[in-house]
Amino acid sequence: MLFPEGFFYGTATASYQIEGAAREDGKGLSVWDMFCRKGRTVWQGQSGDVACDHYHRYLDDIAIMKEIGINAYRFSISWPRVMPGGTGTVNEAGLAFYDRLVDALLEAGIKPFCTLFHWDYPYELYCRGGWLNPASSDWFADYARVIVDRLGDRVGHWMTLNEPQCFVLLGHQTGMHAPGDKLGLTEVLRAMHNALLAHGKAAQVIRASSKSAQIGAAPVGAVKMPAGDAPQNVEAARASMFAVNGQDTWANALWMDPMILGKYPDDAFANFGDAMPAIHDGDMETIAQPLDFFGVNTYSGGYVAEGVDGKPVDLPFPAGYPITAYKWWVTPEALYWGPKFFHERYKLPVIITENGMSNVDWVAMDGGVHDPQRIDYLRQHMLQFARAGRDGVDIRGYFVWTLMDNFEWAEGFKERFGMVHTDFVTQARTMKDSALWYKDVIATKGDALGGE
Repeated sequence: MLFPEGFFYGTATASYQIEGAAREDGKGLSVWDMFCRKGRTVWQGQSGDVACDHYHRYLDDIAIMKEIGINAYRFSISWPRVMPGGTGTVNEAGLAFYDRLVDALLEAGIKPFCTLFHWDYPYELYCRGGWLNPASSDWFADYARVIVDRLGDRVGHWMTLNEPQCFVLLGHQTGMHAPGDKLGLTEVLRAMHNALLAHGKAAQVIRASSKSAQIGAAPVGAVKMPAGDAPQNVEAARASMFAVNGQDTWANALWMDPMILGKYPDDAFANFGDAMPAIHDGDMETIAQPLDFFGVNTYSGGYVAEGVDGKPVDLPFPAGYPITAYKWWVTPEALYWGPKFFHERYKLPVIITENGMSNVDWVAMDGGVHDPQRIDYLRQHMLQFARAGRDGVDIRGYFVWTLMDNFEWAEGFKERFGMVHTDFVTQARTMKDSALWYKDVIATKGDALGGE
C-alpha cells in the first residue's frame, strides 16, 4: 500500500471559481466581482458570475465525486455570500447553502474540508481599507465565528487562508488579481501581517468551538529541488527554499515561519528593513496558533545547486523542458522535496491541498475527454509524494486541483484544470479519462499508480 490507512484522496475547488449565482439570494459583492467588471483585467472580459453554476448544481457535482470515489472534498466559503457587508448582518440564505452542501457531502460519504477564505474578499470591506485596515483580522475572526458556529458540528477539517502569497502579492503588489492594486512594499507587508493575524484569530475561533478540530492553512509551497542527490546540492536546495533574498516577498519562510514558528525570519528584517510591518505585543503569539497539519499547494518547483562560492544557485531549465498548458514546468520531484523540507522544518503532518495541471481538453468525437498528459502528471506527482512518505514524511492526504474546469481567475475560462470537463454554455459535465483513472487509484488505495 503506497499511502497510509486513512489517507485522504481528495479534490479541491474554490467558491468564486465554481459557484456562480453572483447576485442571488442576498449575496454581496466581492473584490473579484469588482475586478472582473473593471474591464481588461480578465481574459476575454470573462467573470465568475455564472462559472460552473455549482450553487444550483451542487448535488450533481457531489454525485460525480461519489462516483469517482473521492473521500474528501476541499471547498471554500464565499464570505460576501454569508455576510454581504463583510461584517454585521448574516445572510441566512447564503449560510443555508453551505449547510446543504455539507449535509450532502456527508450523506455521500465524503469528508468536508472547509477553507474559510479563497480570495473572494467582501467589496464593502475593501472600501474600508481591506487588508490594510488594522481591524481586518477582527473582521475575519467574526466571519469565521459565524461559519464555525453553523458548520462546526459537522466539519472537522479547516483551512484558514488559501495562498495568502497570491491574494496579497498578486492582488496588492502586481495588480494581476483582485483587487488589482499596485502598492508599495511597506503597504504590501502590512497587508501580509494583517492576513497572518487573521489566520491566527480564525484558528483561535475554530479551536474554541471544537477541541478535536483539525486546523491548517493552504499556502503556496515554492519548492526548491536539488540538481541530483549530491549532499551539497540537497543542502543548497534546503537553504534556498527558506531564504528571503533581496525583495522577494514570495519567500516561503516569510509566510510560514510566523504561522508555525512564531517569528519572521531574520533575513526578512535584514532585506526589508523599515518596510517590515509594525509588530505589536502579542501579535506573533496570535499568529502562531497550534496547527494540526501543514497544508500546501504545490504545482511546480525549481532546481538548485551549490555555486562556486558555496551559495545556492538557481539553475535554468533546458530548452524544450516539459511544460503544462499554463506554461508551468513539470517537476514531479517537487512533491518529494517540498514535503520533505517542510516536514523537517515545521514538524507537522503534510497534506497536499492542491496539485494538478492545466491541459488542452475538449470533448472528442467519441464523446470522451482524453487527457493522458494529466494522468501522467498526477501519477508522477503522487508517486513522488508516496516516496516522501516512505522516507519518513507524515503524509495525510492529496487533493487534486481541481474537480471540474472552472473560472481560472485572470485567465478566465481559458485554462482547464479539471478532472471533469465543463461546457460553460450548457453546463454539461463530462468525466475526463483522468477522473476514471483517479477512481481506479482510489479504489486500489494507490496500487494502481504502479512503481516509479
